[in-house]
Amino acid sequence: MINYEELVKHLCLVSPMIVLFLVSLIPITAKVLRGNVEQRPLISLLTGLVGLAAALVLLAVFSGSNSTAFNDKLLFDGLTLWTGAIAILASAASLIIMHENPATKGRQYSEYVFLTLNTVVGMLILCSAVDLLLIFIGLEMMSLPLYLMIAMSHEEKLAKESAIKYFLLGSFASAIFLFGVSFIFGTTGTTNVLGFVEKTLTLVATNRLFLFGMAFVIIGFCFKVSIAPFHAWTPDVYQGAPTPITAMMATAVKTVSFAAFLRVIATRSLLGSEALLDLLQWLAVATMIVGNVAALVQTNLKRILAYSSIAHSGYLLVGLIGSGISETGVFGASSVIFYLFTYSLMTIGAFAVLAMMEKSEGSLVKVEDLAGLAKRRPLLSFCFTIFMLSLAGLPPTLGFFGKFYLFTAAIGEGLIWLAVWGVINSVISVYYYLRPVVVMYMTEGEADTAPHSLNATIITAIACAFFIVCLGLVSGPLFDAVERSLF
Repeated sequence: MINYEELVKHLCLVSPMIVLFLVSLIPITAKVLRGNVEQRPLISLLTGLVGLAAALVLLAVFSGSNSTAFNDKLLFDGLTLWTGAIAILASAASLIIMHENPATKGRQYSEYVFLTLNTVVGMLILCSAVDLLLIFIGLEMMSLPLYLMIAMSHEEKLAKESAIKYFLLGSFASAIFLFGVSFIFGTTGTTNVLGFVEKTLTLVATNRLFLFGMAFVIIGFCFKVSIAPFHAWTPDVYQGAPTPITAMMATAVKTVSFAAFLRVIATRSLLGSEALLDLLQWLAVATMIVGNVAALVQTNLKRILAYSSIAHSGYLLVGLIGSGISETGVFGASSVIFYLFTYSLMTIGAFAVLAMMEKSEGSLVKVEDLAGLAKRRPLLSFCFTIFMLSLAGLPPTLGFFGKFYLFTAAIGEGLIWLAVWGVINSVISVYYYLRPVVVMYMTEGEADTAPHSLNATIITAIACAFFIVCLGLVSGPLFDAVERSLF
């Protein structure tokens, strides 16, 4: 017999996903009914933003209560609320940048809105899933629209190459992940994280097949979040994809992927295997070094931000390890969520400025192309400077406090050497983050933004810079709010 009260409760909990899917049909249906003629892009943009806003409100109303849905397959706790909100806001900002970027605006904008909203549906599934098979479904629902959006670019060479690389390596990572899930199911009889969380410590220490499965699941996540040596796809895909899509991949996709990774690590499997714990620590160090050292020699601004993204994955892995070996894991998990929010603000702003510099589809912006920008666009240059300083972790920006909480969590769990490596790599990163700033302010040139309308993108960049500065002043209460939501 159907329990209608339970059904209504479950539908309310997943209502953000339902709303996003239904709203995503509006612009593409309108295009079909108009004989495949694109409606005004502004209408499609507003439709997408309304859908994302409605999903954010519903997420805020129904998440954070530790309720489960659909036979404990989805968990709507503080982690779901914060990471889902970050993903929605980052995707909304990316959608705004898409509206004015030469690679994504125009006759296929309805399709971009449709695919973006469906990508967010996958993201919300991913950050709320506590079942390994549902995590896989969330990963694929998030990734498939991204493959299409990258390949849809009219730029013939880099975009198509990036889409193929992302598809092949993404499929390879998914296969590794599923291979690990099969071993976990074979040893526990369930794929639900909540079902085996209490037995994980014992199983990892005594059952080699379970340890093998956990290792492969972790490797699958390492591919998705660009942990070295599974990072090789990131610079090429980030460079070849349209800049607004790259912005969404670097922020929203990374956020929900780390959220799902955190749920697996929170089973405290690392405490059962010293070898697995040591391996992840060395991977974190290698990721920070590879990302920062490779960024030092780049001249293409997009590739610099791509290697920067890899380095920040290394910082986040430090927080993830800390939360995985902690008694409660709350402080470590809170530091990871806080840093994901911080990183998303900085990166969206940086890619917004980069998008404004692209005068045509497929144009590659180099560091020297910023010469003289401070004289022609002082406000924009000031915002970009804030983004670079915050990414470097210099006080009093929000990026400094993000790294402070992350490394404090690691030190609190005895991972002092990881925190030291994090600080060393932050110092290394100062060079390549300040290089564009020096070029903007101290080199003569004729740099300017694209001649077409960029009002919405400018507002996005200014808003990101404003929040980085202002939230840096109240980082303590903000972090406390994150921490309280996870209890």
